[in-house]
Amino acid sequence: MSDSSHEVHGATSPDARATSSKWQLERVLFALAGTLNLTGLLLAVIVSEWFLVIIAMVGVNQLLFSSTGFCPASLILRCLGVKGSCKW
Repeated sequence: MSDSSHEVHGATSPDARATSSKWQLERVLFALAGTLNLTGLLLAVIVSEWFLVIIAMVGVNQLLFSSTGFCPASLILRCLGVKGSCKW
């Protein structure tokens, strides 16, 4: 048997796994928005309904980004070194 018969089809090299394991900007933004929404909901249920403002602000930010392409969180994340997968 050759060494190639022991390889799993579709397996990636260690170098490819190392580069793909880094989170791209878009993935970090989705995780940040989801975390803020769940935190705002939890705080609204436990502490005060005024924490629903957090959920509203996340929604407004998502609408702003989808209509204009501008996202304040992406500017901060880019300064922290998070790279985007989009080339525009």
